[in-house]
Amino acid sequence: MNLKNDLLVRAARGEHTERVPVWLMRQAGRILPEYRAVRARVSGFIELATTPELAAEVTLQPVDLLGVDAAIIFSDILVVPEAMGLPYEMLESRGPVFPRTIRSLADVQALNVADAESDLGYVLEAIRLVKKSLAGRVPLIGFAGAPFTILCYMIEGKGSKTFSVAKKALYTDPELAHALLQKITDSTIGYLKAQAANGADVLQIFDSWAGILSPDQYRTFSLPYIAQICDAIPEVPVTVFAKGAFFARHEMNTLNCSVVGLDWNMDIAESRQLLPDKTLQGNLDPCVLYAPFGEIRRQTRRMLEQFGSQRYIANLGHGVYPDTDPDKVRCFIDTVKEYSLV
Repeated sequence: MNLKNDLLVRAARGEHTERVPVWLMRQAGRILPEYRAVRARVSGFIELATTPELAAEVTLQPVDLLGVDAAIIFSDILVVPEAMGLPYEMLESRGPVFPRTIRSLADVQALNVADAESDLGYVLEAIRLVKKSLAGRVPLIGFAGAPFTILCYMIEGKGSKTFSVAKKALYTDPELAHALLQKITDSTIGYLKAQAANGADVLQIFDSWAGILSPDQYRTFSLPYIAQICDAIPEVPVTVFAKGAFFARHEMNTLNCSVVGLDWNMDIAESRQLLPDKTLQGNLDPCVLYAPFGEIRRQTRRMLEQFGSQRYIANLGHGVYPDTDPDKVRCFIDTVKEYSLV
């Protein structure tokens, strides 16, 4: 199916674009009252994410209501460990919790390599439904968590500021860590390839906890596994977003990916120098969207001036915060669309 608006795909491939494409991480979520209305119809987040018709409905909302240049499938990075045999719960006040965690090599060996069609078919069905409803209006982004970030949850069992239990395993049982990382990687490759086969136009790898590692640890326990995933997916452009991994930007230039996402701590000019072969994505601080409209426009234009108009996808430096006013989000999106350096 030909895309009517293919700005994001062309920017990802490094091709010329008439203007800068824009979308937001976590755009399908709590900022929209329409999302909250759908969420109120189900028992919780997991039911919403695993019901293809509802996941498709909330995926489409930002396209219709905010005017973004891409949809991103509504799902969660933790569907992969669940598909591998380690189920999780999403508690309203605490976030994700794993009743059972990985503690030994035997635990790793007991896990499955996820089969995308049978274990994650509900995500693939949601992708097919979204593609049909979009009818080529904008591209659809698929995604998965980076292996290290997924390992953090599978060992720690819950969210954490330090993930010290997970990091402890890197020092005390590296054999377990590498075995688990490889199994996650194998599962993720199959999952992302299936997303592309079912209609995802671009794929993003979220390494949300990259910043808790030292540069040496990141080179050992994260980058090699991300590289495996990138090498295995030639079908569509791949974006790598590693929050906090400012120290790894030079090495990310060697990854077989098209786009590197930046958080707001990564200097734009320096990133262009370190990543000369990549399209860049980012990197407005989500807190800017709490500011008055004039300040949002000023900060957005400043960011656009620094990135330039080519080989660039406008976004935030992390997900939009749930208490953000949707009109402030629209202000950001409209400013990007109106301000062109072409």
